[in-house]
Amino acid sequence: MSEAAGITPVSRLPPRSRVPVPPFVGTTLVPIVLALVAGGLVLAAIGTDPLAYYAYVLERGLLRLRGLQATLVHMIPLLILGAALIVSFRSGLWNLGIDGQYMLGMLTAGALAPHLVQAMPLAPALGLSALAGGVAGTLWALPPAWLRARHGTNEVISGLMMSLIATSLVAALVKLWLRDPASLEPQTLTLAVGDRLPMIPGTDVNVGLVLALLVVLGVHAMMTRTAAGLRFRVLGLNPAAARHAGFGGPVLAMSVLCLSGFLGGLAGSVELIGALGKMQASWNPAYGFAVVPLVFLSRFNGLALILLAFAFSVLEIGGASAATRLDVPQDFTLVLVGFVLIFLALAEYLAQRRAET
Repeated sequence: MSEAAGITPVSRLPPRSRVPVPPFVGTTLVPIVLALVAGGLVLAAIGTDPLAYYAYVLERGLLRLRGLQATLVHMIPLLILGAALIVSFRSGLWNLGIDGQYMLGMLTAGALAPHLVQAMPLAPALGLSALAGGVAGTLWALPPAWLRARHGTNEVISGLMMSLIATSLVAALVKLWLRDPASLEPQTLTLAVGDRLPMIPGTDVNVGLVLALLVVLGVHAMMTRTAAGLRFRVLGLNPAAARHAGFGGPVLAMSVLCLSGFLGGLAGSVELIGALGKMQASWNPAYGFAVVPLVFLSRFNGLALILLAFAFSVLEIGGASAATRLDVPQDFTLVLVGFVLIFLALAEYLAQRRAET
């Protein structure tokens, strides 16, 4: 009777449709917002006004010209390291030895650049120094790559071990053979400011930023629009399919890790010839720990990585000033990174459960 009256029974009504949530919102913006909220609770617990802290971070890292320029310089190595990890992670390989490759690249450039600028014109001297740093990163990535390709050894373990070795090796080389005899601190010879990468006109930002952006955009284009990028992605999605397609799984895996290592070394050399000018024995910024969540938050997308690296650099530069002004620990930024990782993992888990149901 109800059907005759034009009323559809409840049991036959279509299920209520869910409003789709864009993946970027659920797996990128939500973890960031939750991390900031959790960080605010920590700040409140230690007696600091969270709103005042975040406002001060934005002012010092973004709204002031000097802070903005420092932010742009800070993001240069993060961009190149992020590009290195995009190549690796999208190919299903985990180059977690990126910090060691970065440090060896910086040390190589620090050892060569002060001598090369005295022997040849500035442009080729800096170019050779940067490339030498990339080659050093490649050579440091080669043992884990060969072990993975030849024996199937987990590249996470071997990469982390190589990174730990690099930390001690760099300190030993600087203290024993590459030390500047005129310096009280163990460090390489200082590359004069006038011999470093030139500045973008009208700013205090060196052209390494342009190079870093080109590297990220080039990697993004390679991974999405070239045959090599397709092979890398197939390797990451299904290694067996890559072998059956004749892509040469072991050789392809070595190529991925070596390319990632080259970019890791390049990041270190560009930072030395552009900003630092010297390699200190105690220098170990551990950028890899910060870049990994940025790469995951970007969903392995180079364009999104640029925005996230900029936001993180604002937080780093502004947070360093806020630590002094508001009496907040210097490492509070790492606390925020830790919260991002926790909420990112939770978001991934919930997204997977949602997909299964």
